[in-house]
Amino acid sequence: MTNEITSVNNLRVKQWAQLLGRKGRDEQNKYLIEGTHLVQEALRSNEPVEMVLYSMERGLPPELKDNDRAGREEWIAVTEAVLSKVTDTRTPQSVAAIVRKREESAEGLLSLSDGLVVVVDGIQDPGNLGTIIRAADAAGASGVVLGQGTVDLYNPKTIRATMGSLFHLPVVQAELAPLLRKAGDRGIQLLNTSLNASKTCYETDFRQATWIILGNEGAGVSEEVSRLANHNVIIPMRGRAESLNVAMAGTILLYEALRQRSFQQI
Repeated sequence: MTNEITSVNNLRVKQWAQLLGRKGRDEQNKYLIEGTHLVQEALRSNEPVEMVLYSMERGLPPELKDNDRAGREEWIAVTEAVLSKVTDTRTPQSVAAIVRKREESAEGLLSLSDGLVVVVDGIQDPGNLGTIIRAADAAGASGVVLGQGTVDLYNPKTIRATMGSLFHLPVVQAELAPLLRKAGDRGIQLLNTSLNASKTCYETDFRQATWIILGNEGAGVSEEVSRLANHNVIIPMRGRAESLNVAMAGTILLYEALRQRSFQQI
């Protein structure tokens, strides 16, 4: 079904604009994505897309004209003024979509005998979170778990930084302490980075079920979560840098796991 909306005062437009804030996203249980690539990836991945908004001036992007899900979502032509009101970027792209949040549980990750999971504890920068999700997807991880105090997964900047990887693997939110206790009881390796660790990440066996814990940019992993980690490693550095960005550190660990699991055994 295709409709047109031209006024920024339309009630639906006002509701979509509320999705720019976390309160609006939580109340409506929806979020907004922007740009041809993200909309295309959401449709390809069978995400619960409710409606696609596209510029009546610029027209529907060619990549979306052959969408094979026609009829499952509403397609709405809108003015440039409407796009500007409901999107986050300074210069809006020609297409956006409203997507319902998925309800997923972290429990399914506990049963994976060789699961590779990233646990995020209090990361605040949306770009870092999005990059971590993208790296987890690229490395073939089983999923990502977000603890309390972490930046909103559906922040527009987070979504853009994932480059569509948000739709490719489970990204779930959970209370970390009880979940990690369960994981430890099941023999899962809970890996934390520490400057005091005696082993490097290159001396660590990532072939077993492993959950990589990544902490806040400034404070690191919280004390409670750190105590639950059963394996500490250090990422060696030869140069004079004091530390690595958390997304970079996570990517190094994920790709060491990928190397061991797929290319060369330790």
